[in-house]
Amino acid sequence: MHGVFCLPVLPDYGVTHQWLRELKRGGQKTLIGVYFRLPDDELVSVGRYNQPHEQMTAAEACAFVLKAPDPLGFEVIVPRAIGPDEVRKVRSVPQVAGWRCMPEAHRKPLCQCSWCTRGEFNARRRKRYYARRYDARYD
Repeated sequence: MHGVFCLPVLPDYGVTHQWLRELKRGGQKTLIGVYFRLPDDELVSVGRYNQPHEQMTAAEACAFVLKAPDPLGFEVIVPRAIGPDEVRKVRSVPQVAGWRCMPEAHRKPLCQCSWCTRGEFNARRRKRYYARRYDARYD
């Protein structure tokens, strides 16, 4: 799906900035927050990051994420570029907010396949540990 991936600013700072830690896994050192405003009636797509998305207005998407029992992992996709007149604020954000790899990652082991651990420190040692602990085979 193409577009601008974003989240509405919600009362819960952790939910609003949940993607920060996952984006940092890609090697970026410092990330900033770009806050913008969309018209309430603009069509966007909303859903969890690994599931089908629904199309609805921006106002409905905010309510949808706000009312979700577990809003971690949701994303809103704006199918166009954001114009400079829509940007309201650009600011630095704490660099440790968010979840790692996926929501609820602390409840289950991380994937240890060669694709998911490419270029990570201690990947080989972690694969051996997970294989012994969870009786699994990783390539």
